[in-house]
Order: sequence, then C-alpha cells, then structure tokens
Amino acid sequence: MIKVMVKDRGEGVPDEYKEKIFRRFERRMKEGVKGTGLGLAIVRRVMEFHKGKVWVEDNPGGGSIFCVLLPKKGPGER
Repeated sequence: MIKVMVKDRGEGVPDEYKEKIFRRFERRMKEGVKGTGLGLAIVRRVMEFHKGKVWVEDNPGGGSIFCVLLPKKGPGER
C-alpha cells in the first residue's frame, strides 16, 4: 500500500464532521468559504474505484491531516 498525507494548520475538522465532509454537498461551514462541497466526495469515489481509502485525522500541531491509502501494483498489473 502507498499512503499519502497532507497536513494543514487550519481550524481542524470536529469529530462529528469527519465522515460527513466526504459526502456530496456536505460542508462544515458555508459562510465566507467558496466551493460546492463536491471535492472530497470526488476524492473518496476515486479512491473507492481504485480499491483505496481516504480519511481525515487530527493534526497534533493543530489543523487536520488528510490521508489517502492506495494499493501498490506490481510490474505489469493493471
């Protein structure tokens, strides 16, 4: 498996929103933030298609850590 993590130092994602933010049109805050709420839902769907996984964790230094886990394919595998 290959794991990729992206950390930020923003407000973080409260536990009650950690699953919801990966659903279509679900957003934690709508005021003053542009976007449709589709980005993370698309990421989750792409990961499912590739037999991978995506989730968010708390960043101990503040903010969030977005994680992606993908299966590693051997030479010649599709």
